[in-house]
Amino acid sequence: MKCSDEWSAEKLLKTAGAYWEACTLHAGVKLEVFTEIGDEYVAAEDIAGSLGGNVRGVSMLLNALTAMGLLIKKDNHYANTSESKTFLVKKSPRYIGYMIMHHYHLVSAWSQLPEAVRSGKSIRRKSYNNKEESESFLMGMFNLAMASAPQLSVQIDLSGRRHLLDLGGGPGTYAIYFCLANPQLQATIFDLLTTRPFALRTVKQFGLEDRIDFMPGNYVEEDIRGSYDVAWLSQILHGEGPEECERIVQKTVSVVESGGLILIQDFILEDTLDRPLFPALFSLNMLINTPKGQSYSETQIKGMLKRAGVKEIKRLPYQGPNDTGIICGIV
Repeated sequence: MKCSDEWSAEKLLKTAGAYWEACTLHAGVKLEVFTEIGDEYVAAEDIAGSLGGNVRGVSMLLNALTAMGLLIKKDNHYANTSESKTFLVKKSPRYIGYMIMHHYHLVSAWSQLPEAVRSGKSIRRKSYNNKEESESFLMGMFNLAMASAPQLSVQIDLSGRRHLLDLGGGPGTYAIYFCLANPQLQATIFDLLTTRPFALRTVKQFGLEDRIDFMPGNYVEEDIRGSYDVAWLSQILHGEGPEECERIVQKTVSVVESGGLILIQDFILEDTLDRPLFPALFSLNMLINTPKGQSYSETQIKGMLKRAGVKEIKRLPYQGPNDTGIICGIV
């Protein structure tokens, strides 16, 4: 079937207005509607009162969320669906609201995509304008990693490895799960100083303070300190340009012992750079939000490793969410 057959006028218009649903979800999470409702049926007026909001506006939002299948309405009272309880109520261990809020904070920059395309430069001048944005991003990374880290940590063989470097590890989710799966393993999270409170909080939550430490630093501008026999670089290369990525990989290799393992996880494009869809769209996200970032292809990432002297380079069979892949090699 030709693309022109697939892209009907109806589909084009639906895609053009898809942000309506996204913004409705953002508003529900931003206002903590799902958390306020909790486990009960709650009247619209009571929800509006709890939110300090206008009854008319709140009712419209509740009705739209109901139409989306995220709430249940009965006699002008609203309840969470089982999915909303699982993913959108803050006390749930599977809460993903932080990542949704990260997307909310990106909306204004994405609305300026034409300007970014014309100039080839980012629109978002500062990564995080306030504490809320920073928390949404870092804990959003925790939300995403929690969807794959428990399974990945047992699929990747780190038996015999002693010290893992989690470069740009943010809240340390992968370091945590690799340590849980490998009792002999210690880990160091290397990231910006502003990340430290979030990392320490999650490490403490899992009771691993004695095995995971935090090293503050900027992996683009500063050298990496220490010595490791396995390095994990998850979703950090896409934030930088090709030259910066080369330096990051070379710096990492320089602190990995001979025979050590380096693993790179990212959204990976095919060599044509025009598929799969999510990594291609994510390149635009990096255009908008970073000075030089982009998605990379398997060949590009393997080339970075090869030029850094890494051997036995291969892509693991793992296929993660949003076309996430893992490429590894031996130093």
